[in-house]
Order: sequence, then structure tokens, then C-alpha cells
Amino acid sequence: MDDTIVQRDVVQSGVVIAVDIGTTGTKVLAVNTDGQILASHNIGYDLHTPKPGYAEQDPIEILHAVIQGVKMIVEQALLNREDILCVSFSSAMHSLIAVDRYLEPLTACITWADQRGTSYADLLKKDKAGLAIYHATGTPIHPMSPLIKLMWMREHEPELLRSTYQFLGIKEFILARMFGQCVIDYSLASATGMFNIHHLEWDKDALELTGVRAEQLPRPVPTTFQLKGLGSTYATAMGLSLDTPFVVGASDGVLANLGAGALELGVTAVTIGTSGAVRAAVNYPMTDPAGRLFCYALTEKLWIVGGAINNGGITLRWARDQLFSAETETARKLGEEPYDQLIELAQTAPPGSGGLLFLPLLTGERAPYWNANARGVYFGLSLQHERRHLIRAAMEGVMLQIRTVAQLLEPACGQAREVRASGGFARSAFWRQMLSDVLGTPVRVPQSFESSGIGAAWLGYHALGIEPDILGIHRWVKLDESMSHEPDATNHQLYSDMADLYDQVYTQLEGQFEQIVKLQKLSLS
Repeated sequence: MDDTIVQRDVVQSGVVIAVDIGTTGTKVLAVNTDGQILASHNIGYDLHTPKPGYAEQDPIEILHAVIQGVKMIVEQALLNREDILCVSFSSAMHSLIAVDRYLEPLTACITWADQRGTSYADLLKKDKAGLAIYHATGTPIHPMSPLIKLMWMREHEPELLRSTYQFLGIKEFILARMFGQCVIDYSLASATGMFNIHHLEWDKDALELTGVRAEQLPRPVPTTFQLKGLGSTYATAMGLSLDTPFVVGASDGVLANLGAGALELGVTAVTIGTSGAVRAAVNYPMTDPAGRLFCYALTEKLWIVGGAINNGGITLRWARDQLFSAETETARKLGEEPYDQLIELAQTAPPGSGGLLFLPLLTGERAPYWNANARGVYFGLSLQHERRHLIRAAMEGVMLQIRTVAQLLEPACGQAREVRASGGFARSAFWRQMLSDVLGTPVRVPQSFESSGIGAAWLGYHALGIEPDILGIHRWVKLDESMSHEPDATNHQLYSDMADLYDQVYTQLEGQFEQIVKLQKLSLS
């Protein structure tokens, strides 16, 4: 839990409260008209894995986290009710909750990380109908998407599917409880795999696969849509006025681009937290011929294309826990940060990790492979390799995976002239320089790491008409020149050679991943 507090005299002409609902916690920010964060508060919650392949959360727990987070921000920033212009939302994608007509959950919140529908995704990818649905919806065929989750539910829980009043994501659930209206913004709708991005309506062919009726899904609305008529119980609990407007907002992915100012051709956003993503903005819905990139709406005239990877910071955490465990325990006892020591050790290994290559596919992979069965691989391991090589290779593997996605964007968006970095990895100069060397592109870092929350706040001001041009966020986005990096030409050539080999190794092993997963299940049972 972290808190930032700024003097009340900078509230000035009003504040937008931005609520960023993430996978591991909800962060709430108070942001004034200059883009200054007056206060921030984070509340974490657990991910539950009751069965192999399941990844669920308690939607009521997350609802309470949002309420508590807003309440804390109002108190910390000493906000009067009239100071608060609106509450605007950012949210993680691909979640699914079945609710009854009283908006009580019938299921847990099934998250993007849930893998129970893997076999259905595999079958749909092999069917020509799968690629057609991808081109209509902009969501790659993968068990993360509500489309696949509902296909699984149709066969395994048919009565639940028929009797559900509404299928909602976590943000839609929270707003429905607060306002009694079931709506979904275009960006999150376009991440369900069931929303036609060309016509901005639910796709009939996708719905036919799920057995879900259109009336069982929330009403799609623009990301600037405002909800009014906040329930009195919620208003009191959060310290808000009954007439405080709520802007439905968008997904954390598209808002990360907005908050980083990555909205023009040639500027790409790279975010690495637990997972990671590469994204760029285009002015029209765009899909990939092979179904490898997503395309999600920010507004009706601004779209974010790119690809998400499963294994970002989680790879470094694995390296810490499995290759650096003794030092990690010692560091914790001394009150030190074990990641700092881990990265220091990695820096003692040369670029290329002494000819050691790592495919960081520890939890399967999304872009560009969309292969839930993919697994991690060390390639080239020899007696000469030490822990420092293994750790650096794991970090380099993440960056090489990022590169595979970035290259897919070039046909439509051109080669990036600049990368805007955000997420936890952007705090590390070593990782930032490695990203620049792997991509061969300058890397810049916004002064605020809260790109999704800042994007939600700007979208709130835009929805209210205070900021008429959504592209005007450049006024807020200040780059930290002390965290800028230029690519090293020698390292870039080395990493380019490694990237070619990386692709070859994956291609050679692609057919064997399913076999090793079967063996893992037998061995671990």
C-alpha cells in the first residue's frame, strides 16, 4: 500500500479521481487540471487458483477495494465534495462475471490469466471461422478472452449460461452495482472477442459460438460515456456527492498509451509489469493477417493495436525465487531490495549471456504465438554458464519476446523512432538500456509511472469538455531526460542475431510444447 499526498492548495479548479482496477490491486489517484497527482492509494487483493488452469478473484472484494480507495483519496487530499469533477475508470481486460437480475455474482471474477478454455481456443484457431471472428472483433483467439470462457461454460455449465441475467467484466460489475446500469465501454467490449470493431456492436457470429444472447451482455458505450445517479449508500461510503458523474473510462492497455502520450505514428509504448505489452495508435480498426495482434478502441477515431506477452516481470521474479533464493532471504532480513542485487549480478554477465538464450514462456504465451502450451526454454546451456548468465538471459529473453511483437507493428505503423517505457521495469536503468539495445530504438520514460491512471484522469477531463482535444495530453506528459537511453550499435547487432535464433528455436519446438505439457500434468499429478 503506497500513499502520496500533496498540499491542498494545489487542488485549484477541481480534481478528477482516477480508479485503476488491476489484476493484483486497485490504485486510486486524485489528479488536478495540470496533471499533478495530489494523492494515490493502492489496495491489493488475492488471485485464487482453486483448480489447475483456473485464475479467479472475488468481485465483492474488488468492489470494496474501489470504495475504500476512493474514500481514502478524498480524505488524504482533503477534498471537498465540490472539488471532485468526476470519477474516471481504468480496468484490466478480459474478466468475466455471471450475475443474476439483482446483480449478485453467480461466479467468481474469471480473470485474463484463466486457462480453462485452452482446448476451445485451440479448436477455434484451427477452424477458418476463428480467423474470421478475429478480423471482426480484433481480439486474438486465446483462452484469456470472454469469448472462449463462454464457449467453455456453454458445455460445462449450460444451465448457468442460460439463466445468467448479465455477463459483466469487473469494471462493468462495479458500475452496475453503483448505478444499476449495465454498460461496457468500447475498449473493454473490443477485448471480449464478441464485439464487432467495425460496426461497434455485438458480433452475431461470435455470440452464436457462445450461446449467449445479446441482451445478456451490457450495452456498449463510448469511453467518454457518463453515468449519473450514484446510489446513496455508495456516495456516503466514498465521500462523494450523489450527482458526481462517473466516466466509464477504458481498459488499462489503451489508457497506458494515452497516459504516456504515445498517440502518434512512430511512438510506441512498451509496458512491463507482471506481464507486458507493446502498443501503438492508429486512426482506424486494424487487424493482422495471421491474427497475432489485438486492436482495441480508445475512441471511435483512435485505436490501439499491439500485442501482450504473459511473461514480463514474472520472469524476473522466477529468477529471483529459483536462482537467487538465499540472497533474497538475506536481503529481506536486512530490509534491502533483493531485485537490486539480482540485477547487479546480471550486469556482471556480458550482453548475450555468454551465448545462452532463454525463451521466457513460463506461463504459456500470448502475442505473437497465442500458445497457452508454450513453456520456458534455456538453449545453449554449457558448463561455462553461471547464475549470472542464467539471470541475464532470462531478462534478455523478455526483451527479445517484446521485439517479436514490436516487429509485427511495423507494416502498419512503420518503424518506431521512439519507445515510451512504463511499468515496473522502467525503474531499472539496466532493463531500459537493454530494451533500447534490443529494439535499436531510443527509449524515453514519462516522469509519472502511473500511465493508465493518468490516462483515465485525462479521459475524465476530456469527457467533461474541459479538455476538448484528447491528443492534448502532451501538455501533461513530461519526459524524464535522466532516464533516456540510446541504443548501442554493437549490442543491437548482437541482439538482432539472437532474435533470429530465438525465432528459429521457438518454431522448432512449437510442435513439442503440447507433449511436454501433457507430461508435466502426468508428472505433477
